Amino acid sequence: MSAPLGRRALAEAVGTAALVAVVVGSGIQATELTRDVGVQLLANSLATVFGLGVLIALLGPVCGAHFNPVVTLAAWFTGRRREDGLTARDVAAYIPAQVVGAITGAIVADAMFGKPLVQWSTHDRFAGHLWLSEVVATAGLVLLIFGLARTGRAHFGPVAVASYIGAAYWFTSSTSFANPAVTIGRAFTDTFAGINPGSLGPFIVAQLVGTAIGLGLVIAVFGRPAPVQADTVPVEGEPELAASTLS
Repeated sequence: MSAPLGRRALAEAVGTAALVAVVVGSGIQATELTRDVGVQLLANSLATVFGLGVLIALLGPVCGAHFNPVVTLAAWFTGRRREDGLTARDVAAYIPAQVVGAITGAIVADAMFGKPLVQWSTHDRFAGHLWLSEVVATAGLVLLIFGLARTGRAHFGPVAVASYIGAAYWFTSSTSFANPAVTIGRAFTDTFAGINPGSLGPFIVAQLVGTAIGLGLVIAVFGRPAPVQADTVPVEGEPELAASTLS
């Protein structure tokens, strides 16, 4: 990424805020339009797919469009020995920006629908099968993002990542949060998309475990990347593939 760090961090904050606003806002809208839980989830997932795809396409050229601490950490880990890789300073700027953005997005969504601006969620999500779902969803997301980068198909990121998240809404019992920042942001809204603060810890741990598994799968499936030759110009920002997560 060639943009200054401050601008990239701002783009991460704006993108994560918009993503959470889409997730929470569409959840509120769905519950106000129908009592059918299946239709509510369908509306919520479709809005997230479209919103996420647009945000990745728009902000990817600026910051990589991570919108997700696990993507940022994985990008740093895989690129830490490369001159063009994400640095610890980048990580220290990106992750707080993502968390603040996520909380802001939840507050804005509540404000748009006349809800209390900050109200802790009472939606309990404390169960082993939900944690397993978060491990699976996050591992798949990391495998997809870095697999696309390894195979030279990063340009499919907006469509592929948004499609994966849309599918994961339905094939995981947790509806695929797969994103610590978004998980934290959703604790600030007592609506359809919320999560009780008491459920945050296990969800985030599961997401970090899924990140490690996903990176392991990338190596197992695609092998380790070849060393960059001295006369080879690296592809700038490859580990910062535009993607995110979550919902």
